[in-house]
Formats: sequence, structure tokens, C-alpha cells
Amino acid sequence: MRKIFILVAAAAALTTAACNTVEGVGRDTAAAGHAVTGAAQDAKN
Repeated sequence: MRKIFILVAAAAALTTAACNTVEGVGRDTAAAGHAVTGAAQDAKN
């Protein structure tokens, strides 16, 4: 679980750095949140 969290955090940092607008940051953050939720659901099952 810790490895998944680190990978998601790294991906979020890269995508946040790549966007140019506040709206883009919001979308990137939401996408990272969905990825974490999916990983947590997978780990739970």
C-alpha cells in the first residue's frame, strides 16, 4: 500500500507541474484522488 501511495504522489507531482492553470491543477488533483481511491478499493478487496 505504501508503494502505491508513493507512486500516486509522484504522478500527482508530475502532472501538477505540467499544468498551466488553476483549473488544470484542480483536474490533476481530482485525478490523483480517484487513483488513490481506486488503489484503496483494490487493496481492500
